Amino acid sequence: MKEWIKSVILLPFNVTIVIPCLILYFTHFKYEFSGWLHVMMGIVLLLSGLYLAIWTMILFYKIGKGTLAPWAATKHLIVEGPYKLTRNPMITGVLSILLGEAFILNANGIFCWIILFFIINSIYFKLYEEKDLERKFGEEYIEYKKNVPMWFPRFRVK
Repeated sequence: MKEWIKSVILLPFNVTIVIPCLILYFTHFKYEFSGWLHVMMGIVLLLSGLYLAIWTMILFYKIGKGTLAPWAATKHLIVEGPYKLTRNPMITGVLSILLGEAFILNANGIFCWIILFFIINSIYFKLYEEKDLERKFGEEYIEYKKNVPMWFPRFRVK
């Protein structure tokens, strides 16, 4: 449980709280209200992203018997819940949280961070994580990868 908490603090907390706060600070952010629709969309995105991120972190702990961090990775491949629809629902949840923050605050700096974070993760997954999962879980992961898209879910479960 200690490793799990450490991974949550070091990864999603830093990505969704610390880095956006630093961006706002260093860009001398001044809030400008962009309308209730914008704020409400942001709240929906933030809450749905938070729900998805928490759900996936619980799956990492309960089913995967590990954490979201590479230094304490899961011991079992997770193909339940949102992992039936997309291979990276945890990052999708984090991206949704960030998008919600950007909409609520009307902060272009956070929008730029979202794009950079997505690019970094896409590269990391292709160059390292997917190869590591293939080594670790073999044919089970290769078959999963064939049937489940990386980012954009197919809403039909096989």
